[in-house]
Amino acid sequence: MSILGEFVQKHFRNRFGTILDIYARSAPSAQNAVNVFKGEWFSRFPAPYTDLTGGAAPLFDDPRITWALSQLGGVEGQNALELGPFEGGHSYMLEQAGAKSILGIEANSRSYLRCLVGKEILGTRRASFQLGDFAEYLETNSTQFDFILASGVLYHMRDPVRLLKLISNHTRRVYIWTHYYDEAAIRTHHRLPRNFSAATPTEVDGMKVVLHRHEYGRNLQRLNFLGGVAPYSCWMERADILACLKHFGFDKITVGKDEPDHRNGPSFEFVAVKT
Repeated sequence: MSILGEFVQKHFRNRFGTILDIYARSAPSAQNAVNVFKGEWFSRFPAPYTDLTGGAAPLFDDPRITWALSQLGGVEGQNALELGPFEGGHSYMLEQAGAKSILGIEANSRSYLRCLVGKEILGTRRASFQLGDFAEYLETNSTQFDFILASGVLYHMRDPVRLLKLISNHTRRVYIWTHYYDEAAIRTHHRLPRNFSAATPTEVDGMKVVLHRHEYGRNLQRLNFLGGVAPYSCWMERADILACLKHFGFDKITVGKDEPDHRNGPSFEFVAVKT
């Protein structure tokens, strides 16, 4: 049995008594579906489902996405790709904004299933979700999208520069929210300094950047782990992120909220467009 299989079985044994404990015994309801992942949800469902006991984060009504859409002039009638849809909140917002189609690609199998639960509850019809690695999808697929949404994924990549280049191959418009490496801010953070193990200068297409290796460590033991597909990722410096985007053809970049003191590490958001 795989390590993941053993981990899931152990979690099942600790959480339930017998297989009968996972059967629903009440009349069908949205809450029954949410309870399949009880204690794992991060998102709060939108009206009229705010009474559902899920999470607390307003990802189905996220001001970051509202800002991005305002900068882009909306997505009415457009085909969008979301990298790492998590629980489907941002995909839902894109559908509400009139997107013609939304494809969400999620590598975390439990997040993928939560996307499907949310889709069923909310009746989302123009968004579809696939389970897999979105970087591999972008590497092997030639489909072009009117818009790519990449919120909370860049800093989870082992090769974030590769992802930026892949994004540039598939769209002329992208929104990104990400953490970034800032030595002064991270040095004084209560938790982050111990997670960074090395800084590696690298050269991509003739452009020099620095990648800062970030270890997930004990977080990998959590069933509700939020991260990439490897035991570590690489964070980029803010200036290097913007320089890479310009290098890959995005000549108009609008930066929104920048939070060097974000509780999980410095972060910022931006819309990048090829004019």
